[in-house]
Amino acid sequence: MKQMPVPHAAENYQETRFSVPGMRCAGCISKIENDLNHRPGVAAARVNFSTRQVAISHSGDIDPPQLHAWLAEIGFEAEQVENPVASPDAAETRALVKALAVAGFAAMNIMLLSVAVWSGAEFATRQMFHWISALIAIPAIAYSGRPFFRSALAALRHGRTNMDVPISIGVLLATGMSLYETMVDGPHAYFDGAVMLLAFLLAGRVLDAMMRDRARGGVAALLKHAARGAMVLDERGVSRWVASADLQAGMVMLVAAGDRLAADGVIEEGETHADLSHLTGEVRPERMGPGDAILAGSLNLDTPIRVRVTAAGADTSLADIARLMDAAGQSRSRYVRIADRAARLYAPAVHSLALLAFAGWMLAGAGWHQALLIAVAVLIITCPCALGLAVPVAQVVTAGALMRLGLLVKDGSALERLAEVDGVVFDKTGTLTMGSPVPVSLDMMNAREKAVALTLARASKHPVSQGLAIALVAEGVEPVALEDLREEMGEGVYGRLGGTDVFLGRIDDLACAESHGCMLKIGHRRGIVIAFAETLRPEAKETVDEMRAMALRTSILSGDRASAVAPIARLLGMTAQCNARPKEKLAAIRRLSQDNQKLLMIGDGLNDGPALAAAHASMAPGSASDVGQQAADIVFTSRSLMPVVQAIGASRRTMKIVRQNFALAIGYNVLAVPLALAGMVTPLVAAIAMSGSSLIVVANALRLNRIGS
Repeated sequence: MKQMPVPHAAENYQETRFSVPGMRCAGCISKIENDLNHRPGVAAARVNFSTRQVAISHSGDIDPPQLHAWLAEIGFEAEQVENPVASPDAAETRALVKALAVAGFAAMNIMLLSVAVWSGAEFATRQMFHWISALIAIPAIAYSGRPFFRSALAALRHGRTNMDVPISIGVLLATGMSLYETMVDGPHAYFDGAVMLLAFLLAGRVLDAMMRDRARGGVAALLKHAARGAMVLDERGVSRWVASADLQAGMVMLVAAGDRLAADGVIEEGETHADLSHLTGEVRPERMGPGDAILAGSLNLDTPIRVRVTAAGADTSLADIARLMDAAGQSRSRYVRIADRAARLYAPAVHSLALLAFAGWMLAGAGWHQALLIAVAVLIITCPCALGLAVPVAQVVTAGALMRLGLLVKDGSALERLAEVDGVVFDKTGTLTMGSPVPVSLDMMNAREKAVALTLARASKHPVSQGLAIALVAEGVEPVALEDLREEMGEGVYGRLGGTDVFLGRIDDLACAESHGCMLKIGHRRGIVIAFAETLRPEAKETVDEMRAMALRTSILSGDRASAVAPIARLLGMTAQCNARPKEKLAAIRRLSQDNQKLLMIGDGLNDGPALAAAHASMAPGSASDVGQQAADIVFTSRSLMPVVQAIGASRRTMKIVRQNFALAIGYNVLAVPLALAGMVTPLVAAIAMSGSSLIVVANALRLNRIGS
């Protein structure tokens, strides 16, 4: 079960972010987090491996230069960043691709020369081919090996090791021995092995960089959906262009057909169809009109509309999604902890193993030349790249695939926990249902009464009023001009039609929200009661049926009254607990968890926050409150509930791939290390075998890209 976050008392903590491009593996992540988390005044340090950033929560007594000095002290160059959503680092990827191209070109040419040597070329011909290979290999290794050499030197300067240290030692030893063999006219040189090792390692680094770019690029592409600005109507009715950064709540945007919205808002005038696929994953356009909320990045398809801004800049839904995605960094899952421990043990274990191999073969009388070759082969073949990639590659690929389906994974370990759930608990309002009540008794009103009701409903932000306004606009009702409009919280909306008082609001002494209805009064006539009903989310019943087919228990845990919950529970065939306050919801989740049930909680409101945080795994719809979204592990932006089933299926498949990756990485070492120790593997074969294992793990993880297709 997840641990509830413990707030820090008294102290006022702030967050500072640094870009740390030198992070290369799980060992680097563990080194940074473990060191910083033990520094005085640091509340938490969390690495996002996809963006190569570390977010540090610290007291106000510690300034960014001090944090920068601490990172430098443990051997990592860092630069403070303001934007948590980093764009893909195209420069780094281009540099790796160039290094790969040089190493690949050199390897192909050296291999052609090696074929002649293997075919029996001797004496002067063999010597010439070795020297030509040296002239190609040494500059190529110096250029293409820089990413590994720089990382290894930085680690050694600060008294630590990483996986680049044995790689660099292996490459340099293989190159040095090959140069020695060439100078003394020896029969064998291993320039091909050294260069091919770099080529395969760089291929893995390029794939890793591309996947991290994809993870960051998904958010960057999402943010690009927002327009750079909008035409804004001022108080005099004059329109002017305002950049998106300068938009403010309350402004009125004029959005032409074919334009995207630069901010979140509510439609005040006009009806249109909007493309919301970037947020919901649904291709079908949605019809929208006055009173409807429309989000930044939405594409207006049909007619011009006027939109009053409710949130702009960093407060928009797009920015919220970006912040949610930023949390999807390196997870603290059980499998990642295994990889962390393996990475920390790797360097000393491999160095000891290579030293033992050298000493053992020397004692056996092999001579320093053969013993050193075997030690180099051991160094090369035991690189744990495959083990380090086993978990994060699978999680990143799955997170990207789910994002295309409208599911935002905040934490990679959520996929591990979601795969383990055996029961699902739903909140009702806003989760199983759409949250906005729909009127079911409009036929009792005439055209004049409907026009009055529409004008009054538009003047209120109450969910019942908004639902009524949407339904009346859909019927083609035109509003009527009213005077002295005012809303009294908890009562309703008042106004005057000519000399007649009009009112829309509470039914007798019951609040609108509690009775799922409201009353329209015109003058002294008897009020007209407008009844409302909740509507289920699309595919709600199909989703629950699919969960039962997956052997998952389902139930409802709602704060609403029994009369509202019972019909939904009967329709879906679920048990239900009603009238549950936040503490009672939390207690229910904890009680079920103590019975060894691993629950998925799905909720959206403020009252669901504690239960979401306490559940084994949690999800929230995109319409959820900020508290609900922050507490949940995964946010789904679709109106349908079916993505929940897709996420559970994807998580189970992901963990199957992770276990396969561990088996592949461990199995490779079980087979390869004894062969290297026995002297049956040359540095060339070791380079091919090691890099091949990493590529197999990556290729296996890339199968997850087909999720949802």
